[in-house]
Amino acid sequence: MTDIKRWWWLGVVLALSGFIYLLSPILTPFFLAATFAYLGDPLADWLESKKLNRTFAVVIVFVLFTLLGVLAILMMIPMLKQQFELLSDKTPVVIDFFKNQAYPWILDKVGAEPGSVDISAIEKSLRAQLSDNTGTIAKVMSSITSSGLAIFGWLGNLVLIPVVTFYLLRDWDLLVAKVYSLFPRHAAPVAKKLAVECNEVLSAFVRGQLMVMFALGIIYAVGLWFVGLDLALLVGLIAGLASIVPYLGFIIGIIFAIIAGLIQFGDPQILIWIALVFAIGQMLEGMVLTPLLVGDKIGLHPVAVIFAVLAGGQLFGFLGILLALPIAAVIMVLLRHAHDKYINSVLYGGPVPEGALSEINLAGDASTLHSKVTDADEADTKVADSNENDNKSFSDNLEQTDNKTSSDKSNN
Repeated sequence: MTDIKRWWWLGVVLALSGFIYLLSPILTPFFLAATFAYLGDPLADWLESKKLNRTFAVVIVFVLFTLLGVLAILMMIPMLKQQFELLSDKTPVVIDFFKNQAYPWILDKVGAEPGSVDISAIEKSLRAQLSDNTGTIAKVMSSITSSGLAIFGWLGNLVLIPVVTFYLLRDWDLLVAKVYSLFPRHAAPVAKKLAVECNEVLSAFVRGQLMVMFALGIIYAVGLWFVGLDLALLVGLIAGLASIVPYLGFIIGIIFAIIAGLIQFGDPQILIWIALVFAIGQMLEGMVLTPLLVGDKIGLHPVAVIFAVLAGGQLFGFLGILLALPIAAVIMVLLRHAHDKYINSVLYGGPVPEGALSEINLAGDASTLHSKVTDADEADTKVADSNENDNKSFSDNLEQTDNKTSSDKSNN
């Protein structure tokens, strides 16, 4: 690639990034619509493979998703309202627990003098926070209806998201084929390979991880309900949502459950049952849910996941938290591709300068080092062959999509 082409592509990327940044205030409904279309495309493709018209298949998927969403909202809002009301009713008990049990215990453990912490200020803050939580839904609705502009914007997004989702889902395969056709022909094989791996990691996260979060929320809520915890649904929901970050849902959920259990029962033995519920949840996640629904396609270390979520939140707020892991997974695909390029480059595989072996302090002679390098090269070759086999199926599917698009155009 010449320097002019490199600068041209850099300019295109910068211009596109600036364009997206300028339009960021209105991109949220389009991003949500694209996410819903991506989630529904496999089901639409399956229905289409059963000889259904694409538009009719999309209508079925659209209606199914809409019914599930409405049903979930109608079920969750009354239950969450009941949980917040229960939490409000327990405000005096919570304050008494922290004031007469938790506070003296903490002071004793840290060796602080009684009165060194203003417990009355904490009590006022706790009362205010718990009281605010009880009216969350009412406050949200009142804030929406208080401004005509806000309610029109809210209704506009409510209508826009389903409409955009429908059209994106109907033309999803055509859009994918069109984007692929825009790549320069010499870069098409690389683009196809990267598209395969990006699709795998995004599918694993967007579909798999969300299903894991949903399953964990149900497991924790049902388990704590069997234990007898009044706030089981609320704790399970929080733990499930926080499970987007490895171990975070477990940590937050068990802390909230322990506090709620001690306040409700006042018996330390309840901690055994709470710990058992979360231990079962972690076992099911590690042995069943994650291998079955996510697999090992994402390839992100837990530390990298935590860093990505924190960095996304710091840079772009709540939307950055939602986008952090998909973007990090795609970046990992690009880094793996760059690693393969480096391994096969002259920079990595060039001749060793004369005398360099004598300057390396290793146990063994030059022949041992040469043997290790040879073994590493063979391992890299096996990895490259494995990646080639993994990408073959997606390449076939993409070619079928191209043929299908051409056929549709000819029929039209």
